This record gives sequence, structure tokens and C-alpha cells, in this order.
Amino acid sequence: MKNPYKKLEKQLGYSFRKKKRLRNALTHRSYRFERQAEDADNQRLEYLGDAALGFVTAAYLFKKYPALREGDLTKLRSRITSGKPLADIAQRCDLGEYLLLGRGEAQSGGHARPSNLTDAMEAVIGAAYVDGNTKAVERIFKKLIVPYMEEVDLIEDADNPKGQLQELAQGRWKTTPRYRVISEEGPSHKREYTVDVRLQDYIVGTGAGPNKREAQMAAAKAALEIVEAMTELPEEEE
Repeated sequence: MKNPYKKLEKQLGYSFRKKKRLRNALTHRSYRFERQAEDADNQRLEYLGDAALGFVTAAYLFKKYPALREGDLTKLRSRITSGKPLADIAQRCDLGEYLLLGRGEAQSGGHARPSNLTDAMEAVIGAAYVDGNTKAVERIFKKLIVPYMEEVDLIEDADNPKGQLQELAQGRWKTTPRYRVISEEGPSHKREYTVDVRLQDYIVGTGAGPNKREAQMAAAKAALEIVEAMTELPEEEE
């Protein structure tokens, strides 16, 4: 019998021993609801795939980036395994074309809906784990996710002190860092900018650089060394 998933399996980097497992991973609950003969949808596999992907990603990052701290590794893993990256990866391998959807879901654009693509991608990974254990998941990870990570530069984003400072400030004090240029010196071809960064009315860091962006990054990096140890923001000194 002809394999309807041959092209998809090639893109995934893994060939399923039991194609029914892959079919279940591509079966949306709306399709199962409309067809009493269907004995499974992809919800349970989605749960398993989320856990399997999290483990494989954590192991990969742990080995590849020995200098990253636990918190940075956790943030990076979350960025890689969250909805948007998985939906983007699913689009790249045309996963939406293979989704089995109910009539209403299909007519309303369900084949391209990011949430459906994310769920299906996780379910495919879960099905791969059932079919071939961790090695199967690692093959898909290496084929699809590692190239995506390198292309969109998630690592650089995770090491962005401005992003880290904003995440910390919003999570701890519900406030957003504000940057201000306090000096601009030197000739036009060799300017140096000095910037400070404030949380509410308190200056938490100062940095300098050849442009505003670099100066802001330096200020944020200096601020992180102070802010990570703080539990409260003091009042601005007169």
C-alpha cells in the first residue's frame, strides 16, 4: 500500500514504523468528533510530545552552551519550544496539508491556524517517541529544530541584556525599563554615547557605546548585575 506520508517523513527526518501513530498525531479532535469510527486524536500525543521535546531541547542546550546559567537555559528552552517557533517549523514542512480536520475547522482556515500547527507538531514528536523512543525525537530535532534555531538566532536573543532586564523588571515590579541618552561626545565619525536606564524613577545602570543601541545594551548589562539581587526598588535619591 502506498505511503501517504512519505514526503512528510522525509522532511521530518524520521520514518515511522507504524504509520497509524503518525496519522493519530495529525488527527484534530474536530475530525474525530465528526467520525465515530475514529478511535484517537492528537491531544494525548501532544502532551507527550511537549515533554519529550522539552527534555531533548534541554539536553542539547546543556551540552552546547556550558557557559549559560540555569535561568538562561530555561528561558532559551522556552523560546524554542513555544507556540510560534513550533508553528513556523510546522509550516516549513507543510504539516498543515496533512491535518485531518472536521468540516467546520477546515472551512475556517484550520489547516493554517498556528495553534493547530503547534499542537500537531508536538503530537508528531510525541508519536515519534512512542514509535522510536528518544532517538526518534532527536532525529526530528536535529533535522528541523536545530537549523531553525541557527537561522533565527534564538541564542543571540537569549543573551540580549535588554530583553533579560525587561523580562525581569516586568515580572518582578510590573514596570518597563526606560533608557535616556545623557551625553554624546566625539567627532561625527567616532561618536560615543552614554546612556542610563531607569526602573520607575531609580537609575539602575549606565553604559557607553559607539551608537545608542550598544550604549543601551551596556547599560542593561550593568543594571542586571544590580537588579538581580534586588527585591524592591528604592526611592530616587534627592
